[in-house]
Amino acid sequence: MAFWQGLVQIDVKLMTPRAPRLLPSAPITDPRLRLKAIGLMALATICFALLDATAKYLVTVKAVPVMEITWLRFVGHIVFSAVVLWPFAFKPSLRSAKPVMQVLRSLIMIVTTGFNFISLRYLQLDQTVTIFFLAPLLVALLAGPLLHEWVGWHRMVAILAGFLGVLLVMHPGFGTLHWAMLISLVATFGYALYNLSTRYLAAYDPPEVTQTYTPLAGAIVLMPFALAAWVPPQDITVWLLLASLGFWGGLGHWLLILAHRIAPASALAPYIYLGLIWMSFAGFVVFGQVPTAWTLSGAAIVILSGLYLFARERKVLGAKVVGPASDIATQ
Repeated sequence: MAFWQGLVQIDVKLMTPRAPRLLPSAPITDPRLRLKAIGLMALATICFALLDATAKYLVTVKAVPVMEITWLRFVGHIVFSAVVLWPFAFKPSLRSAKPVMQVLRSLIMIVTTGFNFISLRYLQLDQTVTIFFLAPLLVALLAGPLLHEWVGWHRMVAILAGFLGVLLVMHPGFGTLHWAMLISLVATFGYALYNLSTRYLAAYDPPEVTQTYTPLAGAIVLMPFALAAWVPPQDITVWLLLASLGFWGGLGHWLLILAHRIAPASALAPYIYLGLIWMSFAGFVVFGQVPTAWTLSGAAIVILSGLYLFARERKVLGAKVVGPASDIATQ
């Protein structure tokens, strides 16, 4: 963490970035376009829910090692990109103005993904996604010391309320605090750093560069560890589920990009909370798990805090919210 923070501060001081690449910021006047963007956003959240549900099923029911699942998630993302995205959407590129920062951002995502899959072994889907909803609030909190984007007291109150909501989900002192909740919290913190590094790199590199580095780094870095922990899949069903990890992740990210080409992030960000519905539904259908009163009450506070934060962003910045689509992706 200290090294990452120091590196960002050094880069900000010594390098003058070119103008950030802005996503659409004008208000949407065509209701059909707004509905299309919201629909794409909703489909993206479904993809991420299917990704987490599949990973949980593999690690809990089929006993597939977390390292194997994490590695194949990135390998599958590369395959999906090579087949679907690279021929039609964008050309892969590793020509970065900030290659060290790109690699560091990718490493953060690798750790975040692995920790999230570990927590999924022990926690309900609705619990992990509620804790992950803290990420936008952490981004706002950390943007001050890391990117010099300081928040006012209104948004600080929203951030503190979000932390209170997560404490309700974890409810320490009222029963046993499962250590996996701390793992999920660390993953959320890592994801906030990942989003901040993505926002920082948006001023230097085009999206296709950032989209190329992460899955490639994940596949390369994790390969020796995954092969060492490799457990041969039991049957064709497990193979298909492992292959689907990259598909859901890659498709979800691409749907986010398509949505943000139509509408500004400020208009779409609140719909990330649809993920709680899909996660709760998947948890009930696949694992027979029902959200607890602690989770529902904590989720309500976190969601309201996040919505208030988004509303303040729109009021302070107007409709302009700079940042790539991946800023609000959960995986």
